[in-house]
Amino acid sequence: MTDPSDLARLRHIGWRDDTLPDDPRRLARVVAQHRAGYEVHDGNEPFNAQPAGPFLKRGLDPALRPAVGDFVLLSRATHPVIEEILPRRSTLTRAAAGERYERQVIAANIDYVLVLTGLDGDFNPSRIERYLTLVEGSGAKAVVLLSKADTGVDVEAAVSSLRARLPDDAAVHAINGKDATTVTMLAPYLGPGMSAVLVGSSGAGKSTLTNTLLGEERMATSAVRSHDSRGRHTTTHRALLRLPTGGCLIDTPGMRELKLTGEENLDLFADIETLVAQCRFGNCGHGNEPGCAIQAALASGELSPQRWRNFLKLHEEREEQAATLEARLRRKVGPKPGGGKPRRGSWSPDD
Repeated sequence: MTDPSDLARLRHIGWRDDTLPDDPRRLARVVAQHRAGYEVHDGNEPFNAQPAGPFLKRGLDPALRPAVGDFVLLSRATHPVIEEILPRRSTLTRAAAGERYERQVIAANIDYVLVLTGLDGDFNPSRIERYLTLVEGSGAKAVVLLSKADTGVDVEAAVSSLRARLPDDAAVHAINGKDATTVTMLAPYLGPGMSAVLVGSSGAGKSTLTNTLLGEERMATSAVRSHDSRGRHTTTHRALLRLPTGGCLIDTPGMRELKLTGEENLDLFADIETLVAQCRFGNCGHGNEPGCAIQAALASGELSPQRWRNFLKLHEEREEQAATLEARLRRKVGPKPGGGKPRRGSWSPDD
């Protein structure tokens, strides 16, 4: 029988279920990962833990190792060992940087992904679309936060230009990361039992916003470069923080490379795929072919050239990553009967 006091304790670190595992081992949540091991929290206190041997196996998919946000079961030894990862309700991943294909878990068991971008030189709608594409299929919801709304920029124009490229139901907020009223604005995403991960480029103001949400100057901040509005990596590792609002926030280092995993559906561009289906010819290359719905939408202004180019770029990258992933899996388990399930929208502009 689940002890209500145990549930209340674990709610502080984002436990959402109404029962606890029927297991004698210690339940905790991974709050940080370091070279020497992990830091976990059981709702009462943080402590260090080491991963069990199977998690250290060479060649193991990094996505199968403990990650920040994971709920884990540990031995009750003097020096705790992480023995099992509980099933994740959501997982935000990206392809790791470099030539070798690997999936990297950014955060697990999150409800919201707060995508922070500055309204200065950091503002880039195409990069925001890339972030939202990565969030698709994670099990979490994306919330776009436009920081530095107090720096004299035309906030209304920036928000309008971004909304024109995003679905109507996309959550977009212009904020001043130093203003305490931001806490009230973001409260719906950071209430008791909720978990969110904060992502964005270096210099976008993640540490500043985190300090405001914490109500104290706990995270180091630094100035940005004037010529490109970029900053240094003041956050050096992912860390889960408990907020006064009752929620949990995972702060992350600035990410300069956002590689798709190959498993995205590109639902963000569903309107473009609808247009593609309306072309007169099934193998339309969307160039000079007659009856091309894409070219008609570009000519009428229904579809912006920038959004179309970004879709093509992400579509091509998704296909390349998917092929790499498929080849990697084939090497591990052999050929798959029937060639596997086709992905939605798997057309090529060169067909």
